[in-house]
Amino acid sequence: MNAFLLGILSSLVTSALLLALSLLRASRPLWWLTAACSWFTGTGLRRVYRRQVSAEHTMSQDLAKAQWVKVMAGRGNILTREAFAPLWAGDVSPASVQILLPDPDTPHGSWLDRRSQDVARFDPGFTSALLRSQVRANIDYLIRVAHARPGIRMRSYDLPHTCRVIATDKVAYLTFYSDDAHGRNSPCLYARAPGLLYTIALQQFDTAWANSTEVSTTLR
Repeated sequence: MNAFLLGILSSLVTSALLLALSLLRASRPLWWLTAACSWFTGTGLRRVYRRQVSAEHTMSQDLAKAQWVKVMAGRGNILTREAFAPLWAGDVSPASVQILLPDPDTPHGSWLDRRSQDVARFDPGFTSALLRSQVRANIDYLIRVAHARPGIRMRSYDLPHTCRVIATDKVAYLTFYSDDAHGRNSPCLYARAPGLLYTIALQQFDTAWANSTEVSTTLR
């Protein structure tokens, strides 16, 4: 029994060390080591990007092969960038696209306001009104996209802003928001199915989806 516990402990320590090394270096030679450790521990972790924006090229490739896509974002700016452009242009056609964005019309003191307060600590030009307006702009953008592309559903939520989830039937990108950086500059975990991290990503999304409100995609 002691040997068994020591084996588990050693694998967890190894995973933590590899994760730390990947965050510090984020170099490609370490990715194979991270993947090997992931296979051993069952986490499904394949890569760690120091900044989420660095993952967007690979993300675009994964979206091009996706059968379905799920996105839970804290603002939604990534949905208007190049990573998602082939999806909206119709170059790829997954069976369904589900999008979760914060509700910009929640009362004062909502989780959206709390996130804006966190960001304002390191970005003094950031306000709750600005965040709400940016979310509204992204929702308007997606409504027009959904009008041209069938299979897109969008919902709004008022839940803790802790991470961004972008998942397909094969992979998941988890960006955990920090108190000192925008989401695009926060570390991003790249996980493949099957695996613990992939399962957690889907659970996070599905729980939020079940507690959200449908957004009409009718053109305003």
